[in-house]
Amino acid sequence: GSVEKRAGYGSSIRKKIAFATASLMYDGLCVEKERPNSSQENPNAVYSFTRKGLSGCQLQPICVRPLNLTSSQGVSETPPARADSTFKVTMVPGDGVGPELMTAVKEVFKAADVPVEFEEFHLSEVQNMASEEKLEEVLSSMKNNRVAIKGKIHTPMEYKGELASYEMRLRRKLDLFANVVHVKSLPGYSTRHNNLDLVIIREQTEGEYSSLEHESVSGVVECLKIITREKSRRIAKFAFDYATKKGRSKVTAVHKANIMKLGDGLFLQSCAEVAELYPKIKYENIIIDNCCMQLVQNPYQFDVLVMPNLYGNIIDNLAAGLVGGAGVVPGESYSAEYAVFETGARHPFAQAVGRNIANPTAMLLSASNMLRHLNLEYHSNMVSEAVKKVIKQGKVRTRDLGGYCTTGDFVQAVVACLPCRAVRTSDLGGYATNDEFTRAVIGNLTV
Repeated sequence: GSVEKRAGYGSSIRKKIAFATASLMYDGLCVEKERPNSSQENPNAVYSFTRKGLSGCQLQPICVRPLNLTSSQGVSETPPARADSTFKVTMVPGDGVGPELMTAVKEVFKAADVPVEFEEFHLSEVQNMASEEKLEEVLSSMKNNRVAIKGKIHTPMEYKGELASYEMRLRRKLDLFANVVHVKSLPGYSTRHNNLDLVIIREQTEGEYSSLEHESVSGVVECLKIITREKSRRIAKFAFDYATKKGRSKVTAVHKANIMKLGDGLFLQSCAEVAELYPKIKYENIIIDNCCMQLVQNPYQFDVLVMPNLYGNIIDNLAAGLVGGAGVVPGESYSAEYAVFETGARHPFAQAVGRNIANPTAMLLSASNMLRHLNLEYHSNMVSEAVKKVIKQGKVRTRDLGGYCTTGDFVQAVVACLPCRAVRTSDLGGYATNDEFTRAVIGNLTV
């Protein structure tokens, strides 16, 4: 009755209600019209909704609500048809707030009807959930699926007989040599430096993180830093290829060759050799300590930065602080075969566990990047634009961004901003009540 009052009485009432309802269910349902054998439209023609493929009648999926996506990616106004099969992705929640962030990803993906199925594994050195068997299970899943989303696996400081952490062993066994962190300002959240857009590329399979330490004599410990020409050239080529593909104009190599003349000297020499193969990309180099100061004073001078392992770990976190902190910067790691998506600043935030205060922005943006990697452009843009819209509106903010909202509040706000979001009752796999569905239909009526 309330729907009829809003739609108005007349011969086209069923058509109005049908289109309003269909706009809520962009590809989960289709509008089906049963016409009589007459050239004139019968005002009493029946409009009904059925699941795709379950009716013998001809079905036409429609979406009558426009999608105002601002992404530079070419996005179709009409959502794509639901994939016949889903993509399998390995999920490793990790430690700290990792499981809560993964819950946020799953909730948003479900609301956006993303065709991804997660294989979830729990691996933790601090919760007694780590073993060689579990590590092999995770590796097997990652190798089969080739794509993973991962939280931070916390590394305890105590030495327990193994120098290489599970995090480091995962990277080595999958040869995840390139870590990419895109540091970009979020519209709507003001910092000292606004409109930042720079990329940090880190070699993460050697350097100071080689796990080669020993006590040569009592009280004297040697820690080996490994730099090889092969891996230095590989990460340099990755950085220049990335700059070329993304339309960026400059690559800066970060080093400490004035002190470590052989190790960092080899890295710097390798970068310079690769730079000669890319004459259209400007190449510079900068010493790590000066780089830190320049990032704080004038980060706009940088475009793409490439560096060895330890420097990259430090710069990732420093740069994240320029745009809002660890909660807003996504990251990803690549090998020739595999891709792992995670937060850009790796911090477990253990003190926030169970308090529902973690900012899920970084993980949601990383999940969006994962969807783009899977060629799910529409779903990727849907998720990222919803997250950015919530940040820009400024009404729902977690504590790290100066607000008082919870993780759950933020996730609900993102779900509410999803374009053409499906509002479904329990019989259709959703959670909306009859009243919520009715109100949603009324809100979509075109009178």
